[in-house]
Amino acid sequence: MALGLLLALCASVLMGTATVFQALGARAVAGGGPGAAVRATWQWPFLVGIVLDTLGFVSELLALRSVPLFLVEAAVAGSLAVTAVVAAGMLRVRLRRVEWAAVGAVCCGLALMAIAAGRETGGDGDDTMRRAVLAASVGLAVLGWGVSTRFGGVRHRAAVLGVMAGVSFGVVAVAARLLPGPTVPGVLAEPAAYAVVVSGISGYLLLIGALQAGAVTAATAAMVIGETIGPAVFGVVWLGDTTRHGLAPLAAAGFALSLAGALALARFGEAEQHTA
Repeated sequence: MALGLLLALCASVLMGTATVFQALGARAVAGGGPGAAVRATWQWPFLVGIVLDTLGFVSELLALRSVPLFLVEAAVAGSLAVTAVVAAGMLRVRLRRVEWAAVGAVCCGLALMAIAAGRETGGDGDDTMRRAVLAASVGLAVLGWGVSTRFGGVRHRAAVLGVMAGVSFGVVAVAARLLPGPTVPGVLAEPAAYAVVVSGISGYLLLIGALQAGAVTAATAAMVIGETIGPAVFGVVWLGDTTRHGLAPLAAAGFALSLAGALALARFGEAEQHTA
């Protein structure tokens, strides 16, 4: 339990810091358009951000093996608090009082959940559930493609794509939890493993589309809601995630507090949008 909690916090710190380094890489490239985006990926800060993001994702997957989904996903959403604090120093972004309060809310919420959370019960579903998660990941990818390409005039497009991106990332977390064993041959035969790949790629593409379609705040806030609430409910209802005896209200309060703080920090979902 302690190791899983540490890994969840590491994932939050790594992913939150990665966003700032990617922002530094984007700022180092003049101009706009696809060419500038490609050049940005070869800037050393952006490459550092990719490495940190990858390490954060690995930490998240490992954390899912020993702590409840609701705690891990709240910690990942809390990476926005890390981005805000790091951006204040590295990008010289000035945080308002309400945003410092939101950072504190995220930290307090995660602390409450850490106190209340029980150990992950080891429930990893069955073959039917794994196939259903794979089907859901493919369905979300197809639906997202349709919304992105065929329904360009969708009202509140950024929020719609942001929610879909968040749900896709939530499917990644659920599918990772459903993986029964660490052996390579076993993973290659698991539908949940392919669900991780499909939802990971589609979620990333949907998030890019959401950020391009409208306000960063709307897209990021929608993504945070999509990637935290669904997996939390799934873990409690279908996988047996629990809290310590009598501490369910405390865990619920912590979850709500951390989610509210993350939503208040949604503008840091794409840190390169800020000006010094």
